[in-house]
Amino acid sequence: MDYIQLPNTKLKASRLAMGCMRINRLTVNELERLINEALELGINFFDHADIYGRGECERLFGQVLQRTPSLRFKMILQDKCDIVPEWAGGKRFDTSRKHIIKSVLDSLSRLCTDHLDILLLHRADPLCDPQELAETFADLKREGLVRYFGVSNYRPQKISLLQRYCKDPLIINQVQLSVLHCPSIDAEVCFNVCGDDMAVDREGGLIDYCRLHDITLQPWCPLQGSAWREGTFIDNPKYARLNAVLGRIAAERGVSKAAVAIAWLLRHPARMQPILGTTSIEHLRENCKAVEVSLSRQEWLDLYTAEGKVMP
Repeated sequence: MDYIQLPNTKLKASRLAMGCMRINRLTVNELERLINEALELGINFFDHADIYGRGECERLFGQVLQRTPSLRFKMILQDKCDIVPEWAGGKRFDTSRKHIIKSVLDSLSRLCTDHLDILLLHRADPLCDPQELAETFADLKREGLVRYFGVSNYRPQKISLLQRYCKDPLIINQVQLSVLHCPSIDAEVCFNVCGDDMAVDREGGLIDYCRLHDITLQPWCPLQGSAWREGTFIDNPKYARLNAVLGRIAAERGVSKAAVAIAWLLRHPARMQPILGTTSIEHLRENCKAVEVSLSRQEWLDLYTAEGKVMP
């Protein structure tokens, strides 16, 4: 496993993180085996959110830590909050001081730990008061409940607004990103191309902004198809051309297609940290081989253009 020093922190994090969104499908024994396998593979970064399984994912993870408390010292624990699952028939976001503090305390209780290494805001709340939120962050840090802070699914301008009030730097932005879904890269490649929809900058130069401000990008769903209900693009007949290129490179390198797709993200100089969402030990082992794959420029471009994107 490769490791990165997260900027503005004392955290040395594995280049790949284990996402815990679906671990409520497992028994405690199965999860314990998965966590131990991840640690054995060199993964020391575990990503949670209070909304995952309505808290059940955190609770199961906490039961594993209760069984073997020493595991906590081998981990970087990241959690996310501010999504309220049900309100007036749908979701809402809440970054009020009361909600954030309660969310953190509840997550700590479920996870059976006394602190989070990193806390992210899960989604941008249109009613967010950045000054109140910054003060809440400062209090959580002063009480030793959270060490570092970041965001998820945030535009650059929203990060700048929050950072204006935060004493400590925001260190993470977790966003959907893959070889199929990379609008920031599309806009950069096709900048100033008249009439090309890919030239539209929908993310405000997100990747460059994060690099300029030492914010680590964490791609979520790195194997996700372009539509949410499609599931993975791996072996999806809708993306036959992409799978052909993935298959060719995978065969040459002796790894899986998924490992090649993840290696595509790792090849970018932004030093991203992809989130692996699998609950399969076999798939976890396969995906971790991505760190051993160094794609050439041509291979990276072959994958990027496989589904019809054209370099202007």
